[in-house]
Amino acid sequence: MDNGYLLEMKQIDKQFPGVHALDHVDFRVRPGEIHALMGENGAGKSTLMKVLTGLYRLDSGEIRLEGRAVSFGSPLESQRAGISTIYQEINLIPYLSVAENICLGREPMNRTGIDWRQVNQNAAAVLGEMGVTVDVTQPLCAYGTAIQQMVAIARAISVQAKLVVMDEPTSSLDEKEVAVLFQQMRKLKEKGLAMIFISHRLDEIFEICDTVTILKDGKRVSEDPVAGLTKLELVSRMIGRDAADVLRRKNGRYEGGGEQLLFEVRQAADGGKLRGVSLGIRRGEILGLAGLLGSGRTELAKVVFGDNPDYSGELLLDGGPVRWKAPRDAIAHKLAYCPEDRKAEGIFPYMSIRENMTMALLPRIARGGVVDNKRQKQIVQEYIGSLAIKTPGPEQLIRNLSGGNQQKVLLARWLCMEPRLIILDEPTRGIDIGAKSEIETLIQQIAGRGISVLLISSELEELVRNCHRVVVMRDGRNIGELEGDELSEARIMQTIAQDMVREEDAG
Repeated sequence: MDNGYLLEMKQIDKQFPGVHALDHVDFRVRPGEIHALMGENGAGKSTLMKVLTGLYRLDSGEIRLEGRAVSFGSPLESQRAGISTIYQEINLIPYLSVAENICLGREPMNRTGIDWRQVNQNAAAVLGEMGVTVDVTQPLCAYGTAIQQMVAIARAISVQAKLVVMDEPTSSLDEKEVAVLFQQMRKLKEKGLAMIFISHRLDEIFEICDTVTILKDGKRVSEDPVAGLTKLELVSRMIGRDAADVLRRKNGRYEGGGEQLLFEVRQAADGGKLRGVSLGIRRGEILGLAGLLGSGRTELAKVVFGDNPDYSGELLLDGGPVRWKAPRDAIAHKLAYCPEDRKAEGIFPYMSIRENMTMALLPRIARGGVVDNKRQKQIVQEYIGSLAIKTPGPEQLIRNLSGGNQQKVLLARWLCMEPRLIILDEPTRGIDIGAKSEIETLIQQIAGRGISVLLISSELEELVRNCHRVVVMRDGRNIGELEGDELSEARIMQTIAQDMVREEDAG
């Protein structure tokens, strides 16, 4: 490492039929550095990492690790060389224990075989350093996604790696868990471990990373110290145009169809997360729901959409009381819902774009149980065009699309139903800044057509940019409402903080 770099990838070129995925890309990482790799979907980030870890063979170029030329024929070879990878999609074995997943392939042995006591102790110690306390003898599937992600991270750092590739490692973590992960990353950095950090979350890049390399269309755009960049500069380089056009506030005061409420919730409670929430939304209004994790935003959305019929309180549509027994009742009254976890609850991954898009519409375009194929194809082509869905055609499996284009298909599924109210729960989570801009533009267009939008987002910037009004929730209650000039990130956080202080004083 005469030049100070742990990893050097020089002039990496990789082509697939019809696609130049990597066009002579240079990428390098120093020991003890947290290096961000950023770019829109399709920029080449995943391909570059797959070349590094031996999943793909490069067409030309050179990889040097600790100054020595290397060529990995498989991920196992790269792991043996000291490169560990944490994938966004958790790549563990659900029915093995937590400890077995962490130590798999590296189990300590004694005279009779595997030393299970030592396996459990080692796993508990690694997790303990990360601030995670769980029963390591339990099956991994007994725990939620966040714990599973922390186990994946524990496994990666326990193999004495020199370089860890982290692909969207925080996508399933809440704020406290992200803080624990970052604390652990800083400890590893002090020990000289290098990390490649892939994330769409700009705040995380500025908080934890030292250097950022940006790819666009398979080419390296830049490599810079993070401290020398602003968010606007970073985004501008990623999308290839002025970021002010993307990150500007797109909406102002509500100028829709009067003050009459289209939909109203009165004192909704479910005996758990919801403790008496009240709000109303006007026709063509974008109403935001802000709050920390566990505040009850998604639970409220499910009550509004009929996905939780066991609640107390009232729902009113056009001033008249309604009560849904199931989502089909809400759909019949022209309500729509795009869930937070689009992969688990939204898309049908092994079905086509056409099938996914028209799933809810089928009863309307069928006679005697026979679907009008001509009408179905016409609708699908119309929305592929109007929403600019990037796909070779309507028969493409939806699982092969980027996150942003999957989200567009879900929006199209409901827009073709001509809804009056659409609930969007974290609609831009896990998608790149360019696709995020497109989704936000679609949200504005939806409201412009007179459709009411209930927008749930953990990104306060997103709520401030897009919403006419924001209701702030905490512990299953609405604790404030902001609109117009008073709507800002600072005021949202201030509202939450003030409620915490009031609760402490009352206690």
